[in-house]
Amino acid sequence: MTSPQSLLFVFGLGYSALQLAAELRPAGWRVAGTVRTPGKAAELQAQGIEAEVWAGEGAVNVPDNAHWLITLPPGREGCPAALAASAKAASAPSITYLSTTGVYGDQRGGWAFEWSPVAPASPRAAARVLAENQWLGASDGGARIVRLPGIYGPGRSPFDRIRDRTAQRIIKPGQVFSRVHVHDIASGLAALMLRPRAAGVFHLCDDLPAPPQDVTAYAAQLLGLPPPPEVPFAEAGLSDMAASFYAECKRVGNARAKSALGWRPRYTSYREGLAAVFAEESTGSL
Repeated sequence: MTSPQSLLFVFGLGYSALQLAAELRPAGWRVAGTVRTPGKAAELQAQGIEAEVWAGEGAVNVPDNAHWLITLPPGREGCPAALAASAKAASAPSITYLSTTGVYGDQRGGWAFEWSPVAPASPRAAARVLAENQWLGASDGGARIVRLPGIYGPGRSPFDRIRDRTAQRIIKPGQVFSRVHVHDIASGLAALMLRPRAAGVFHLCDDLPAPPQDVTAYAAQLLGLPPPPEVPFAEAGLSDMAASFYAECKRVGNARAKSALGWRPRYTSYREGLAAVFAEESTGSL
């Protein structure tokens, strides 16, 4: 019989959740969850993950005694999983919702900590705050809200844009972003799964917020290529979505995740993280 602490159900078996599954399954965890297409469900089922198709509306079959992880982006009415399944939330040993550090808005280069007040500056960030509150309400305040900055890792990094020649070193004076390697997300979430009574807000991020142009230049260096030319932000021709990220400038702290979970990022800066991605992609072990 499966024990409550060995079953994870994921609303949205995507990039970060599958990395977590790869970490938990060798330790004896079963992993189940939702995907949007039959093809993806079949692919994951062949790997031993109990995937089911759910389009984001209507009933969803959540196993009893499963820990819940929610990775879905919110809509105007909040989190689709909360709307569909929050009535069953009391039966979950733990609920973890993946949110974004975008809920803090623009900090003008200052630090956002887990205890900082939210100040969403866009409809997208406001929807995240709504979703967070839905899960906190459904769990009587026991949900874990994990706010993530920019995510990168194998198959999702500056290397991709450099290789296809779409990378730019966009210069906006004073601009910095925080980041997190997907492996560090997985290790942080795994630490949370082992602490079902931990609650509140946690940040999973590296220790070195950095200008985006520095990250691109370092990725080019690892590839043995010249860095893309510098382009002033006003001349970069960014989409509205991409430009919106540059409207906010903040550094993100991870003190509470370190103290409460005993977690440390393996990749403390983009340098170690990109070097690891480069090595992993070079050996074909994606």
